[in-house]
Amino acid sequence: MDRVILHCDCNSFFASVETVLNPAYKNVPMAVCGSEEDRHGIVLAKNELAKRYGIETAETVHSAKRKCPGLVIAKPHHREYVTFSKRVNEIYADYTDMIEPFGIDESWLDVTASQKLFGSGEKIANEIRERVKREIGLTVSVGVSFNKVFAKLGSDYKKPDATTVISRENYKQIVYPLPVGSLLFVGKKTCEQLRLIGVRTVGELSELSRELLTARFGKAGNMLYDYSHGIDESPVAPRDTREDRKSVGSGFTFRHDLVTSDEYRIGIEYLADDIGRRLRRLGMLCTTVQLTVKDEYLRTIQRQRPQSPATDISREIAKTAYAILSDEWSPGRPVRMLTVTATGLVPRESSAEQISLFDDGEDERRSRAEKREKTVDEILQRYGSGAITSGAVLSTDIGIEHSKDR
Repeated sequence: MDRVILHCDCNSFFASVETVLNPAYKNVPMAVCGSEEDRHGIVLAKNELAKRYGIETAETVHSAKRKCPGLVIAKPHHREYVTFSKRVNEIYADYTDMIEPFGIDESWLDVTASQKLFGSGEKIANEIRERVKREIGLTVSVGVSFNKVFAKLGSDYKKPDATTVISRENYKQIVYPLPVGSLLFVGKKTCEQLRLIGVRTVGELSELSRELLTARFGKAGNMLYDYSHGIDESPVAPRDTREDRKSVGSGFTFRHDLVTSDEYRIGIEYLADDIGRRLRRLGMLCTTVQLTVKDEYLRTIQRQRPQSPATDISREIAKTAYAILSDEWSPGRPVRMLTVTATGLVPRESSAEQISLFDDGEDERRSRAEKREKTVDEILQRYGSGAITSGAVLSTDIGIEHSKDR
């Protein structure tokens, strides 16, 4: 029997919370922004009226006000956003304990077993929307499908305050006309490469063979083929109870903007080293790598990508993070800050069986990498954090602190 997965997305979350806190915002174009006095303050969220002026998330306040001189600026209240997010997820928890947050305003829910109590996935979705609106004052768009990827497409398909069901019977009619960039984890550069071979829609992507896609995109080609055919067996992963951990992240604002590929790579590898050590200490593996990048104007992007197999190996985390950066960031564009986050954590012992999926050569390579990184862990534990570091880090002046005696 197919699973029944919901993806619930709170519409214009920050702006909607501010409107609940201050109803006067309801009838004016409003945007939640950073410092209004700072020319480089950015738009974090906007309401529906502001959207009509073409205002976009992450553009500067200065630019947004040129488009809409009457734009009302609301200062962000991050603690309130966390509080509202928890309240929304408490409603979700009335229907299932299988809840996987995807940022502060989105969650996947596995309601397969809940249907006996509450009815179909569509009925549960509509009931959740009505309750969130009535009890909290926010609107939610919900996608209902047989996997996470199509459920996410469903929540994006119709906004605000709507339920979209994508089933095995109708998914080709709904999904195939959509731009290929609508698919989860398909970034701007991948779209550009697909356009070069005549692929603009999900339907056109589905017509390509797995062999062609893997030849052109490597491992990502398998993901492209699977997602375009509705193949996604990834589970809804509830918040991990081990130390209440759902992610391990590390970020750094550099002494000067990074502009070369070597500097990008060094920064990412430095952050991934820290993450790998912490994962190994916790006995956890990550199934997703998330990268946050901020440029010299404080504009920020955040993207994530599945990590297969689940890993605590720093170099594998760095490789995935660098692939995201290469796909989403123009070469030479300055990078002010990087944050790498390992998410979708699972206990190491529960994923041990995955090693059998690799060929012998891959098994051997990963085994050597694990031994190498565990040896580094032992050196650092014995002699302290200044005992060893990458030679590449020592040769840079990007602001990563290090001891001269390393």
